Amino acid sequence: MPHDRGRQGPKTSPQSTVACVKGYEDSTYGDSFADVYDDWYDDVSDIQATVATVRELGRAGPFLELGVGTGRLALALAATGVEVTGIDSSPLMLERLQRKSLERNLHLTAIQGDMVDGLGDARYALIFIAYNTIFSLQTAERQQQLFQAVAERLCDGGSFVVEAIVPDPQRPAGSTVGVRSMRSDRVVLSADIHDPSTQHVDGQFVEFTESGGVRLRPWSIRYSYPDELDQMALQCGLRLKHRWANMSQEPFTEQSETHVSVYSQ
Repeated sequence: MPHDRGRQGPKTSPQSTVACVKGYEDSTYGDSFADVYDDWYDDVSDIQATVATVRELGRAGPFLELGVGTGRLALALAATGVEVTGIDSSPLMLERLQRKSLERNLHLTAIQGDMVDGLGDARYALIFIAYNTIFSLQTAERQQQLFQAVAERLCDGGSFVVEAIVPDPQRPAGSTVGVRSMRSDRVVLSADIHDPSTQHVDGQFVEFTESGGVRLRPWSIRYSYPDELDQMALQCGLRLKHRWANMSQEPFTEQSETHVSVYSQ
């Protein structure tokens, strides 16, 4: 999902009218971004710090990544010699994951399915969901169901790691438009609409290229504040064990724009 920080953004319009991306489904994001994901988001977070923290918490595993995408994190984790499973609803994302795993001669179990309802019966020492992916679940109820599904699949003493932005409570309702990137042969614009009453942001990346015309890449999130996630965890018997500002385990403060929260039984 989009990885823009919660406390930053281009100028907001004075209008408070909001809309949603019509026709948006679970696999829409992955299918729309699969061809550019590794290029656009390879450095969105520290891969090595993520692997180190996940291994520290989950030790020898096994591990499960929710919303595994093209395997940016899961393949690096698998390279340390542990058992890794990843689930994603997008077949195009998983095709790229499979190709990369073959190129690197790495084994990773990939599941195409819903990360709430399609987890199967296996149990894991650690389950993690990377940068903002939990917000792709479009309601608070659906996010709560994810916590329940995870709690039921953790080994005794296992951990659930959530990485996400800290939403900006001062961001007003309305639309924003900005330039994401620009090169000699292409420009990518970012447009979104924010509804604070429902905690939804719906958007599009609009890519104009000299040779390929226009490409739309839609996205949609329902964000939750850290204390909301804590309450979801508590309802499933999980408690907050650690909260850091990032995967390097820097201290979390009131000024932190991101958080890594570790929930355990």
